[in-house]
Amino acid sequence: MVDKRVKAPEIAPGETAKGPASYFPSIEQKYGRPIQEWLDLVVGRLETAKHMEVVAWLKDEHGLGHGHANAIVAYVKSAQVA
Repeated sequence: MVDKRVKAPEIAPGETAKGPASYFPSIEQKYGRPIQEWLDLVVGRLETAKHMEVVAWLKDEHGLGHGHANAIVAYVKSAQVA
């Protein structure tokens, strides 16, 4: 069985994340859930839905802002391609 889990980036103290991961600290602070939970939710959704459908789901069902939702989905998609 292939592990489809996308792991949250490990950011060393003093380093700044780049790209979609740069949103992760503010996502955790604003919504009170670890980024790994959001990534796990999105991995499952992307198996049957398109990028913007998952963004809309995060916004509608979980109250995320568009930028935060898009960053999570983009990170998962880029990690799955790598």
